[in-house]
Amino acid sequence: MPSVYKMTEIVGTSNKSFADAAQEAVKRASKNLRDLKWFEVTDMRGMINEGQVAEFQVTLKVGFKLED
Repeated sequence: MPSVYKMTEIVGTSNKSFADAAQEAVKRASKNLRDLKWFEVTDMRGMINEGQVAEFQVTLKVGFKLED
């Protein structure tokens, strides 16, 4: 039987790195979305505070299989 997937967009943040922001976003999304299969980074940006990087932000598209 063919599968059907849905895609949704989420944003993760971290004060450590872009990679950590992506990990945290997927970790959190997996608590609410079942059967996550893939992700795609669509945007990376950050916040600056007093001349220092204060926060990393990553926008992800995540895909998950719809239940039959």
